[in-house]
Amino acid sequence: MSQSVIDKTARLADGTSYGEFCFIGRNVTVGRGSVIGHHVIIHDDVQIGDNVRIDDGTVIGKRPMKAANSAVTKEQELPPAVIGSDCIIGTDVVIYRGCEIGRKVLIADLSTVRENVAIGDFTIVGRGVAIENFCKIGKYCKLETNVYITAYSELEDRVFVAPCVATSNDNYIGRTEERFKHFKGVTVKKGGRIGVNATILPGKTIGRDGLIAAGAVLTGDCPDKKIMAGVPAKVLRDVPPEQLLDKQGWKE
Repeated sequence: MSQSVIDKTARLADGTSYGEFCFIGRNVTVGRGSVIGHHVIIHDDVQIGDNVRIDDGTVIGKRPMKAANSAVTKEQELPPAVIGSDCIIGTDVVIYRGCEIGRKVLIADLSTVRENVAIGDFTIVGRGVAIENFCKIGKYCKLETNVYITAYSELEDRVFVAPCVATSNDNYIGRTEERFKHFKGVTVKKGGRIGVNATILPGKTIGRDGLIAAGAVLTGDCPDKKIMAGVPAKVLRDVPPEQLLDKQGWKE
């Protein structure tokens, strides 16, 4: 006898299976052929496409918590979380209500995707990545292990972010009332790349095909097709022509 709790209003399509000690809430829909592991929690109203794999211990549709002094978490009614078809969601992932995940997205173990986040098709979110609220991640992006994407950021298509990159959105570092007027995350234009352990300061833009070197601290905008390196980062040289996005032979 299964120890899982499935609300009578939840709709699981043909060929979908679930493990032990799961909870699936009201009005949840799960498409055909999906596989849900053990100890998975799917909160009310979540919409999951076909052939989605959800590994053990994951939570989908979590409502945000608001601390008394939170600067960016807002009291709001959020739409249901939506997971596109053919996604893979790893172990102990937390995906909040108000997220929209595209098709064939991989979200690896121990990652967190906050409310009001959109992730485009075919993107890879690596192990331990945190994507804060009010972010937009494009198609065919790759965020590697332990990347931190701060609130109010936008990454366009084909962006690559190496392990342990940190981004920020508060130039006032948590002090003064003035800071509330100026929160701004980072913008990475199509094909932008960020090397391992780089730090991107609030409001900075990395241009199309721009490249931030490993360990750099970006305190100003990066022009299109330029490499910036150092602390603070300065323009080093042009991105090699053979590395440009339009030389890769990709269809999109």
